[in-house]
Amino acid sequence: MAVALVATLGTVGYGYARRPGPQAYPTISQPPGVYATSSASPPPAAGPFDGTPAAAFPAGAAGITLPPAKRTGDFTAKQVSAGLAKIRTALITARLDRTFMTAKDPERLVRQFASDQRASIRQDFASDAFANFATRLAPGARLAPQQPRVKGRITYRAHRNARGVRVLEVTTNFVWAYAFRTAPVAPGDGVVIVHDTLVWELPYPGDVRSRANGLWLTHMQSYGVNIDCAAFDKGLLNSGEASDREQAITGTATVDPDSLYDPDRALDIPDTCGLHD
Repeated sequence: MAVALVATLGTVGYGYARRPGPQAYPTISQPPGVYATSSASPPPAAGPFDGTPAAAFPAGAAGITLPPAKRTGDFTAKQVSAGLAKIRTALITARLDRTFMTAKDPERLVRQFASDQRASIRQDFASDAFANFATRLAPGARLAPQQPRVKGRITYRAHRNARGVRVLEVTTNFVWAYAFRTAPVAPGDGVVIVHDTLVWELPYPGDVRSRANGLWLTHMQSYGVNIDCAAFDKGLLNSGEASDREQAITGTATVDPDSLYDPDRALDIPDTCGLHD
C-alpha cells in the first residue's frame, strides 16, 4: 500500500504508547470559497475517547457543519443549499451509518450519486479504493456503543471544470474517530482514526444530461491510524493489535500522534503498514 494516494489508500497503524513531544507538521491549505468547520459543542469526554484529542470532538453527525448557502456563480442559494445537504447525507451514510458499514450491498450509498457515476463507485467497492470515502467494518470488528467523533470543514465554490461544465465544487476535510470494543492498555488503544479529503462536484443542471445531474466524487485522499493492516489492505476497518501499534511507533517516531487527529494536517504520512512482512 502507498500512503496518502489520490483515489486509493494510505494507511498507518499508529498508537499512543511512547508518545513523542509536539512537533511541527505540514498542514492542508484551505481551499478558496465559502466554508464551515465543525462547531457543535462536544459532549463530555467519556469512555474510549478519554485521553485523546477526539474526546473534544462533536459526536456523530453533529460534527458535520454546513456553511451558509449563498448565491455562488450561477448557482442560486437554494441550489447551493440542496447540494450541500446531499453531500452531508452522503457523508453520514458513508462514515456514520452502522447498517451501511456492515451491509454486503453498498447501494445504500451508491444510489446517492449521479446515475452516470454509479458504475465507477461500484468499481471502487469492488477494490479497496472505497476506503477513501466510505467505512466498511472487517469481519468480527465491533464498534463500541459510543458514536464516532467527527471534526472538520466543508468549503464550496463555483467554477467550470475541465470539460467547461459549470459546477459547484465542494471540498470536505474530516477526521473520523471510531471506538472499537477492545481491552485498551493506554489511552486511544481502541480508537481508529480516518482522515479524508474529498472533492465533490454538482453540475449546473442546464449543462448536462439528466443522468449526469447530481452528486459526483472527483478526488479522494485519506489515511488511517491505529488500524488492522491486514484488514485495511482490503479497505476494511478494525483496530490494530498491540503488535501493530508497536511496529508503527517504531517506524514513525518523528510523528506526533496528536497531530494525526488534526483536520489541518497534511495527508502524506509514513506508511507503517508497509513495514510488516
